[in-house]
Amino acid sequence: MNSLKIAIVAFWIAFWIYWGISALAAKQGTSGARGTPMRALILLVLVVLFRVVHAGSLDVHGVVLPILGTVLVVGGLGFAVWARVHLGRNWGMPMTQKEEPELITSGPYRFVRHPIYTGILTAVLGTALAVNLLALAVAAIAGAYFWHSATVEERNLTAIFPRAYPAYKARTKMLIPFVL
Repeated sequence: MNSLKIAIVAFWIAFWIYWGISALAAKQGTSGARGTPMRALILLVLVVLFRVVHAGSLDVHGVVLPILGTVLVVGGLGFAVWARVHLGRNWGMPMTQKEEPELITSGPYRFVRHPIYTGILTAVLGTALAVNLLALAVAAIAGAYFWHSATVEERNLTAIFPRAYPAYKARTKMLIPFVL
């Protein structure tokens, strides 16, 4: 199972490298939160992920959970990247507002209103199942932060798109398709 741990760390590293590079092409922000809280969250996730690889007390043993977890990591990160690619230049740090905003409701946004958050949380949950249950603490912290960010973003989007966003919100769940 050591090769799965290495693969999961490699997936996360590749994801964050892509994320940083793709952020350079985003539209200019006009207002909203700075990137510091997100950077702190990313740093926390990375530190815990690297510590998880070396912490043995809550290691996952067996075959089924590590394989299921790896599938969730790959699927979650893939979903987040799909959402990021679909947003194009409209992407920004959580709770920021963009110049000339567009309401994106297609691609992964037809399944959930915040697919990047969904994908990252799914990948963190997968990391916990595949490597070490300590990552569940990261999932809880990230989940609380993403819930707060989504709430602020939805308030902003409702103000910017007073007719379109409430209709979109009524037909699309926030984070988990058909559930939440």
